[in-house]
Amino acid sequence: MKPWLCCASVAVVVAVCATAPARADVSAGTAALQAALRAERLFDGDVDGVAGPMTRAAVRRLQARHGLAVDGIAGPRTRRALGRRGRPRLGSRPLSEGARGWDVAALQFLLARHGFPSGPVDGGLGARTAGALRRFQTWAGMAADGIGGPATLAALRRAPPRSPLRFAWPVGAPLGDRFGPRGASSHSGVDFPAAAGTPVTAAGYGCVESAGWNAGGYGRLVIVRHRLGMTSWYAHLARIAVRRGTCLRAGDRVGTVGSSGHASGPHLHFELRLRDAAVDPLTGLG
Repeated sequence: MKPWLCCASVAVVVAVCATAPARADVSAGTAALQAALRAERLFDGDVDGVAGPMTRAAVRRLQARHGLAVDGIAGPRTRRALGRRGRPRLGSRPLSEGARGWDVAALQFLLARHGFPSGPVDGGLGARTAGALRRFQTWAGMAADGIGGPATLAALRRAPPRSPLRFAWPVGAPLGDRFGPRGASSHSGVDFPAAAGTPVTAAGYGCVESAGWNAGGYGRLVIVRHRLGMTSWYAHLARIAVRRGTCLRAGDRVGTVGSSGHASGPHLHFELRLRDAAVDPLTGLG
C-alpha cells in the first residue's frame, strides 16, 4: 500500500497522513477527484494527481456545502456528493466511447501521462479520448479496440515512457512552462521563452520529416526523426531554415523563434516523442 493511503483503504485520501512522504505520489484517483472538483467550481488548480493543499481545501469546501464531516477525505459519502463524477472506480467496468464518470477521468489522466492527451480531463469518453486510447493501445502492442479493459489499464499503470536518447538544448533560452498537467489539460512539451528571431537548432542528429505550417496550433513546425523511434518537434517558429529530407547534426539551424500558430508570445515549444508518444523532454535533454 502506498504510504499516502495510510488513513483509509477504500477512499481517495487527501488528508495529510502521519507517514506521508515528503513528495506526494501521483494518483489517477486523485486526478479524477480534482476533475470532479473543477466541475463543481471548487478547484482551479492543475489536474496533476497530487493530493496537495489546494485539493484538500476543495474537498473540505465540498463537504461543508453538503453538510458532511469536514475531514478532507474523499470517502464514500463525499464521492456520492459528486454525483456521477464520483463513481465508479477505475477498473470496475470496461470503458468505451460514451462512458462517463470518475473512472473515465482517471483513464484520461493516465493517457495524458503516457503521452496521449485527449483534451481536458472531464470524465467524458468522447471521440478524442477513444482515439487517444486506440493510439496508446497500438503503441503498447495491443489490439486497438478502443476499450479500456484490464490489460489496457495494467499497461497504463506502468511508469510513463522516457527518452532513450540524450539531446542538446535546442535554443539559448531559459526553461518556461514544463511538460505535464496544465489546468484540466496537458502540455505535451516544454516552452523556452525567447525573443523573436532567436536561433533554434537541432537537438540531435536526424533527418527532417516535415517542415511547414501546422493547422493544429503549432504554427510553423519542424519535425526531425532520430533513431530508436524518437522525433523532436520545434513549434511556433517565425522562420523555417530546413526542408523535408535534410539531415542535420546537433546544433544545425532549424529556424528562428516566433509566435506562429496558437501562441501568446514568442517562444519555442519543444517536444520529444517516442513512437508518437509525447515524453517529458527533460528526460532527454542534457
